Amino acid sequence: MATIQYLTTIEFGAGVSTQLPVVLAELGIRRPLWVTDRGIVDAGLLDRVSATLAEPVDRDTVFDATPPNPTEAAVHAAQQRYKAAGCDGIVALGGGSPIDLAKGVALMATHDGPLARWAGMAALGSIGPCAPIVAVPTTAGTGSEVGRGALLCLADGRKLVFVSPHLLPKRALCDPVLTVGMPAAMTAGTGMDALAHCVETYLSPRFNPPADAIALDGAARAWRWLAHAVRHPADLAARAEMMVAGLHGGLAFQKGLGAVHALSHPLGALTAPTLHHGTVNAVLLPHVLRFNAGHVGDKFARLQAAFGLDAGADLADAFTALNLRIGMPASLAAMGVPAAVRGRVVAGALADHSLPTNPRPLDAAALGHLFDSGMQ
Repeated sequence: MATIQYLTTIEFGAGVSTQLPVVLAELGIRRPLWVTDRGIVDAGLLDRVSATLAEPVDRDTVFDATPPNPTEAAVHAAQQRYKAAGCDGIVALGGGSPIDLAKGVALMATHDGPLARWAGMAALGSIGPCAPIVAVPTTAGTGSEVGRGALLCLADGRKLVFVSPHLLPKRALCDPVLTVGMPAAMTAGTGMDALAHCVETYLSPRFNPPADAIALDGAARAWRWLAHAVRHPADLAARAEMMVAGLHGGLAFQKGLGAVHALSHPLGALTAPTLHHGTVNAVLLPHVLRFNAGHVGDKFARLQAAFGLDAGADLADAFTALNLRIGMPASLAAMGVPAAVRGRVVAGALADHSLPTNPRPLDAAALGHLFDSGMQ
């Protein structure tokens, strides 16, 4: 038996972000908290999206201090702003970090107790209705705009998942125009995030044929268009294709991820260096593919066909070559990860919710080997 749900309402296409006033009215949100980050504000995207509203945004309703990896402290700071400003909903504007932070705010605006109380898959059934969220993504990678989960770094250093259908944004306004001109490094990192999501969900051993189909299609789109989007930042067709790939990764999340994410989550919890999640995924993916080879049935062959690769091509090597073409770092060490965090990362990966759905079983020794491989 398998439970399969796709519940998010998505508006997709060039210019759909102008529908925000209509969507807010439909949801009965009169005073939203805008959860975003300084990069989005400085790029003029907050002003651009909010210009569709009848009245200027009250700056008391803007929280723009989202860190690259959302923290418990940021959740509480934004939740206090939500309460003080008398907000009744949230507009999450940005990449996966603001959208995940918005989910934490939506949760704590409606639930009591410490944030950790609501973490993990065990709490899924305990989370009730949350403050409504409208997600307006400005990157094409995480899929958080259509996902029921959020990853948040707790004050004790753990990076944990918060999962509930009540955390799904009520609407996702996916406007590829908002991603035009995104810098090459950000395009590459977020694009590899989308590609890693699609590949890992496809390789997950759980039974979910709709998720398999969505993930395979998303992986093929990202493979075809990512390098082009990096080289041609103003190409709207490429931006739209990458946004679809990001959506597909998010829609397929429920099938589970794997070792790439089991390792990237504790790496993302490091306070120094600050690591971009998608870039870490890009570095780890070839090593995890080599580890999982021979444990995925014919799925490597299906991915090769979807990518237009020769039947005899080495899939891991193909991803290494793609990383090189789009400017990804060669290793975790090149990103500044110190070897001394090995034990902490392995321990975090062993406890991570993505570990059980890796197609090949993992123990501490195997995770340590993958970390060491990623460092080289």
